[in-house]
Amino acid sequence: MQYTVAMSGKKAFEAQLAALDALRQAPEDTRIAPLRKALANRNNFLAAKAADLVREFGLRELTPDLLNAFDHFFENPHKTDPQCWAKNALSRTLAAFEHQDADVFLRGMRHIQMEPVWGGQSDAAGTLRATCALALVQCRSLTEAEVLQHLVDLAADSDKTVRAEVMRAIEQMNSSSASLLLRLKALLGDAEPEVLGVCFAGVLRIEGAKAIPWVARFLGSADDKAAEAALAIAGTHSPEGFTVLREQLQHDRHLPSHDPRASDLRISDPWFRSVLLSAVALTRQDAAHEFLLELVRSESLDAEAALEALVRASPSAEVIARLEKLVAGNARLARALAALRKPQS
Repeated sequence: MQYTVAMSGKKAFEAQLAALDALRQAPEDTRIAPLRKALANRNNFLAAKAADLVREFGLRELTPDLLNAFDHFFENPHKTDPQCWAKNALSRTLAAFEHQDADVFLRGMRHIQMEPVWGGQSDAAGTLRATCALALVQCRSLTEAEVLQHLVDLAADSDKTVRAEVMRAIEQMNSSSASLLLRLKALLGDAEPEVLGVCFAGVLRIEGAKAIPWVARFLGSADDKAAEAALAIAGTHSPEGFTVLREQLQHDRHLPSHDPRASDLRISDPWFRSVLLSAVALTRQDAAHEFLLELVRSESLDAEAALEALVRASPSAEVIARLEKLVAGNARLARALAALRKPQS
């Protein structure tokens, strides 16, 4: 009997999911009622599915229903909404609709939901906090200072994804205050290099190329943090960015900057050299392509890494043709190019 009941419940659940999926093919004027009913469903997965569809269909008139559901799944959340499936979907939809009640998103930003996992407990609300932090930026009822104060509270969150998204939210404020906070976080450091990468990229997007020398200060450590700095500089797609990255490769000031031998002298870590070469390619500058092509042509110690950097940066057909011509007389480089261009199975 218990097995029959369980199977019956499973079939009912699957039927409800199928009915929600079928709404994509249903006439628009028939979608409101079933979605409103699903949002009120006590099953968090069904409510999450309904919230996603409300966002997909752009049904802003269901915002009161979204808010009611959001409230419900904060009640005894470990039982009503394990893994925060419903709250995550509901907050995403409210954010997409540019909901202006800051208290809704502040509630999500402050929520911690510890749930049992193998060997202990884990916080299931990281995605919720991150989503709500990004959504808070659009709330026009708050001043810039108020938004930044709330965001700073999460700058040391235990979840690295939350910290990274908070830095992105701060960047979206697009102000000198926001840039200073990103600089401060980068200087204080973080256990996760990707969080610092968000800070570097944010400073560069707010301040522009004039901030490249400041970000370049972090290249000297030749570690994961330095790699994030290099890629952030590459993301400016600027001549200044290429120049800084090239100079990091060319430490010996006694050689002219155009001499490919200069890049073989000082930075001995092959991994970090490959990061720098990849960053050079990603600047998308013609001068960067010429620099890398010269390393290949001269059969520099960096030739193979330069070749790989170029190919992985999706260059033009012209650059590929020049590469093929350059490696024609070098069996090792020709094999490397062929391997890089071989379609991945």
